[in-house]
Amino acid sequence: MYPTHEMPENLDALLPRLAGRARRLSDNQSDADDLAQEAALKLWAALRKGAEVEDVERYAMTILRNLARQRWRSDKPTDPLEEESASVPPTAPARMACADLAAAVDKLPEAQALLIHMIAEGETSPASLAEKTGLPVGTVMSRLARARSRLRAEMGIADKTPVSELF
Repeated sequence: MYPTHEMPENLDALLPRLAGRARRLSDNQSDADDLAQEAALKLWAALRKGAEVEDVERYAMTILRNLARQRWRSDKPTDPLEEESASVPPTAPARMACADLAAAVDKLPEAQALLIHMIAEGETSPASLAEKTGLPVGTVMSRLARARSRLRAEMGIADKTPVSELF
Protein backbone atom coordinates (compact mmCIF):
# COMPACT_ATOMS: atom_id res chain seq x y z
CA MET A 1 0.00 0.00 0.00
CA TYR A 2 1.22 3.46 -0.88
CA PRO A 3 0.94 6.02 1.90
CA THR A 4 -0.24 9.36 0.51
CA HIS A 5 3.25 10.81 0.49
CA GLU A 6 4.63 7.74 -1.36
CA MET A 7 2.13 7.61 -4.26
CA PRO A 8 3.86 7.28 -7.64
CA GLU A 9 5.01 10.66 -8.89
CA ASN A 10 3.81 10.03 -12.42
CA LEU A 11 0.07 10.20 -11.50
CA ASP A 12 -0.06 13.93 -12.30
CA ALA A 13 1.47 13.30 -15.70
CA LEU A 14 -0.94 10.40 -16.28
CA LEU A 15 -4.15 12.47 -15.94
CA PRO A 16 -3.82 14.34 -19.29
CA ARG A 17 -3.14 11.04 -21.09
CA LEU A 18 -6.21 9.50 -19.41
CA ALA A 19 -8.30 12.50 -20.51
CA GLY A 20 -7.03 12.21 -24.10
CA ARG A 21 -7.83 8.52 -24.32
CA ALA A 22 -11.24 9.11 -22.71
CA ARG A 23 -12.06 11.66 -25.43
CA ARG A 24 -11.42 9.01 -28.07
CA LEU A 25 -13.65 6.52 -26.23
CA SER A 26 -16.56 8.92 -25.66
CA ASP A 27 -19.14 10.70 -27.76
CA ASN A 28 -18.79 14.08 -26.09
CA GLN A 29 -16.48 16.06 -23.83
CA SER A 30 -18.68 15.76 -20.76
CA ASP A 31 -18.76 11.95 -20.96
CA ALA A 32 -15.00 11.89 -21.57
CA ASP A 33 -14.35 14.03 -18.48
CA ASP A 34 -16.56 11.77 -16.36
CA LEU A 35 -14.87 8.65 -17.71
CA ALA A 36 -11.35 9.96 -17.08
CA GLN A 37 -12.24 11.10 -13.57
CA GLU A 38 -13.84 7.77 -12.70
CA ALA A 39 -10.82 5.86 -14.02
CA ALA A 40 -8.43 8.08 -12.01
CA LEU A 41 -10.48 7.52 -8.86
CA LYS A 42 -10.51 3.75 -9.35
CA LEU A 43 -6.75 3.76 -9.94
CA TRP A 44 -6.14 5.87 -6.86
CA ALA A 45 -8.41 3.64 -4.74
CA ALA A 46 -6.65 0.49 -5.97
CA LEU A 47 -3.24 1.96 -5.16
CA ARG A 48 -4.42 3.07 -1.73
CA LYS A 49 -5.66 -0.48 -1.00
CA GLY A 50 -2.23 -1.83 -1.79
CA ALA A 51 -2.66 -3.23 -5.31
CA GLU A 52 0.69 -4.29 -6.71
CA VAL A 53 0.91 -2.47 -10.03
CA GLU A 54 4.02 -2.75 -12.17
CA ASP A 55 2.94 -0.34 -14.93
CA VAL A 56 0.59 2.33 -13.53
CA GLU A 57 -0.19 3.85 -16.93
CA ARG A 58 -1.11 0.51 -18.51
CA TYR A 59 -3.23 -0.34 -15.45
CA ALA A 60 -5.01 3.05 -15.66
CA MET A 61 -5.70 2.65 -19.37
CA THR A 62 -7.14 -0.83 -18.74
CA ILE A 63 -9.46 0.62 -16.08
CA LEU A 64 -10.49 3.36 -18.51
CA ARG A 65 -11.18 0.90 -21.34
CA ASN A 66 -13.21 -1.37 -19.06
CA LEU A 67 -15.29 1.56 -17.80
CA ALA A 68 -15.95 2.66 -21.38
CA ARG A 69 -17.05 -0.85 -22.30
CA GLN A 70 -19.40 -0.95 -19.31
CA ARG A 71 -21.01 2.28 -20.47
CA TRP A 72 -21.35 1.06 -24.04
CA ARG A 73 -23.06 -2.12 -22.86
CA SER A 74 -25.43 -0.25 -20.57
CA ASP A 75 -26.45 2.29 -23.24
CA LYS A 76 -29.74 1.14 -24.68
CA PRO A 77 -30.57 2.67 -28.05
CA THR A 78 -33.92 4.44 -28.02
CA ASP A 79 -36.13 5.63 -30.80
CA PRO A 80 -37.14 9.28 -30.77
CA LEU A 81 -40.65 9.85 -29.49
CA GLU A 82 -42.98 10.78 -32.29
CA GLU A 83 -46.61 11.83 -32.22
CA GLU A 84 -47.69 8.61 -33.99
CA SER A 85 -45.89 6.41 -31.46
CA ALA A 86 -47.68 7.81 -28.42
CA SER A 87 -49.43 4.98 -26.60
CA VAL A 88 -52.22 7.25 -25.39
CA PRO A 89 -53.77 9.70 -27.81
CA PRO A 90 -53.64 13.31 -26.65
CA THR A 91 -56.84 14.50 -24.98
CA ALA A 92 -56.23 18.24 -25.07
CA PRO A 93 -57.60 18.83 -28.61
CA ALA A 94 -60.78 16.90 -27.81
CA ARG A 95 -61.26 18.80 -24.54
CA MET A 96 -60.71 22.12 -26.25
CA ALA A 97 -63.22 21.20 -28.98
CA CYS A 98 -65.76 20.19 -26.32
CA ALA A 99 -65.26 23.48 -24.48
CA ASP A 100 -65.69 25.42 -27.75
CA LEU A 101 -68.82 23.42 -28.55
CA ALA A 102 -70.28 24.05 -25.08
CA ALA A 103 -69.68 27.79 -25.53
CA ALA A 104 -71.35 27.64 -28.96
CA VAL A 105 -74.38 25.80 -27.52
CA ASP A 106 -74.73 28.53 -24.88
CA LYS A 107 -75.06 31.10 -27.72
CA LEU A 108 -78.04 29.26 -29.26
CA PRO A 109 -81.61 30.45 -28.71
CA GLU A 110 -83.06 28.87 -25.56
CA ALA A 111 -85.46 26.50 -27.38
CA GLN A 112 -82.66 25.13 -29.60
CA ALA A 113 -80.17 24.91 -26.72
CA LEU A 114 -82.69 22.92 -24.65
CA LEU A 115 -83.00 20.29 -27.39
CA ILE A 116 -79.20 20.08 -27.86
CA HIS A 117 -78.72 19.64 -24.10
CA MET A 118 -81.31 16.85 -24.07
CA ILE A 119 -79.42 15.12 -26.89
CA ALA A 120 -76.15 15.55 -24.99
CA GLU A 121 -77.77 13.85 -21.99
CA GLY A 122 -78.53 10.81 -24.15
CA GLU A 123 -81.99 11.37 -25.64
CA THR A 124 -81.62 10.93 -29.40
CA SER A 125 -85.11 10.07 -30.63
CA PRO A 126 -86.99 13.05 -32.11
CA ALA A 127 -90.25 11.42 -31.02
CA SER A 128 -89.01 11.20 -27.41
CA LEU A 129 -87.81 14.79 -27.53
CA ALA A 130 -91.19 15.88 -28.88
CA GLU A 131 -93.00 13.97 -26.13
CA LYS A 132 -90.81 15.41 -23.35
CA THR A 133 -91.05 18.99 -24.62
CA GLY A 134 -94.69 18.85 -25.74
CA LEU A 135 -93.74 20.03 -29.22
CA PRO A 136 -94.71 18.44 -32.53
CA VAL A 137 -92.03 16.15 -34.02
CA GLY A 138 -91.67 18.43 -37.08
CA THR A 139 -90.92 21.43 -34.82
CA VAL A 140 -88.29 19.40 -32.92
CA MET A 141 -86.69 18.32 -36.19
CA SER A 142 -86.56 21.86 -37.62
CA ARG A 143 -85.19 23.35 -34.36
CA LEU A 144 -82.50 20.66 -34.25
CA ALA A 145 -81.60 21.30 -37.89
CA ARG A 146 -81.29 25.06 -37.24
CA ALA A 147 -79.28 24.42 -34.05
CA ARG A 148 -76.89 22.09 -35.84
CA SER A 149 -76.47 24.56 -38.68
CA ARG A 150 -75.65 27.38 -36.24
CA LEU A 151 -73.24 25.15 -34.32
CA ARG A 152 -71.43 24.21 -37.54
CA ALA A 153 -71.14 27.87 -38.49
CA GLU A 154 -69.95 28.84 -34.99
CA MET A 155 -67.37 26.04 -34.95
CA GLY A 156 -66.22 26.68 -38.53
CA ILE A 157 -67.31 23.27 -39.80
CA ALA A 158 -68.68 22.81 -43.33
CA ASP A 159 -72.05 21.15 -43.93
CA LYS A 160 -71.97 17.35 -44.02
CA THR A 161 -68.62 17.30 -42.17
CA PRO A 162 -68.44 14.49 -39.59
CA VAL A 163 -68.09 15.41 -35.92
CA SER A 164 -64.70 13.64 -35.83
CA GLU A 165 -63.28 16.63 -37.74
CA LEU A 166 -63.63 18.71 -34.55
CA PHE A 167 -60.43 17.25 -33.13
